[in-house]
Amino acid sequence: MWLVRRLLQSLFVILAMTIIVFIGVNVIGDPVETLIAPDADQIERARAIVQFGLDKPLWHQYLSFLSGAVHGDFGKSFVFSEPALKVILQRMPATMELAVSALILAVVIGIPLGLYAGLRADSPVAKTIMAGSVLGFSLPTFWVGLLFIMVFSVQLGWLPSSGRGDTRQLFGVEWSFLTLDGLTHMILPAFNLALFKISLVIRLVRAGVREVLPQEYVKFARAKGLTERRIILVHVLKNIMIPVVTVVGIEFGSTIAFSVVTESIFSWPGMGKLIIDSINMLDRPMIVAYLVMIVFLFVAINLVVDTLYTILDPRVRLDQKE
Repeated sequence: MWLVRRLLQSLFVILAMTIIVFIGVNVIGDPVETLIAPDADQIERARAIVQFGLDKPLWHQYLSFLSGAVHGDFGKSFVFSEPALKVILQRMPATMELAVSALILAVVIGIPLGLYAGLRADSPVAKTIMAGSVLGFSLPTFWVGLLFIMVFSVQLGWLPSSGRGDTRQLFGVEWSFLTLDGLTHMILPAFNLALFKISLVIRLVRAGVREVLPQEYVKFARAKGLTERRIILVHVLKNIMIPVVTVVGIEFGSTIAFSVVTESIFSWPGMGKLIIDSINMLDRPMIVAYLVMIVFLFVAINLVVDTLYTILDPRVRLDQKE
């Protein structure tokens, strides 16, 4: 029952967002001015308006879009002259592997550092970790990316500064992480994208540890003579993972949605760079399709995160959640 109610809520959210996105995109600018030559006459302009379907009322355009979206057709790109969804799906693997790499870095680096900072809060190392997390929050992503390129690519020459490098097919999709050259191309953009997430995970884990350590069940576990390792892994870490999973899940969606800066700096051919190019060209079908996909992604991630609550903490009853 809970799942059906959540699915209906999700469908309503997606429908509402399609209306907002479609109207918002279609009232900004005139794609005809961008897509045809400045010296085109009125006949050519009228032909372009009819070709792009801009001669119909806005409500008619939206209903046509909604009818096509139900069948997986988000319209044809003005620039690429191909289905918008097809172009986005071609770029999605590049963004997904970058986002997943950033998320893995955030978890692998952030959780151990956050645990240490929480368990040894007064040590110089812990204070250094927390100071570093403040820098991770404060430094602009574009500035850090340019700094990485200048230091590791230009001055030291250790890592490439742009592109995906060599790729290899898996299940008919090109992936960079399957080749050594591709992995070297991923290091800088993935770490640049993960920097904010690492800082966030560190502070979440540290705060959770400081909150859980004084609890009675931790004191009781120590009184029973359990090893410190078991106390940390079973009693402390498990109880702080609910907020961490929640935030990391939501941040995964935002990592995909807002990878625009990183992909632009490192010329990473993913969805972020595609949407920037589409905005510059006022490619409305591409912009609408991208934004609707991002909305769907956030809704799906929220649903998965809520479901994971019961795995991490059986006390949470999803059928009682609002």
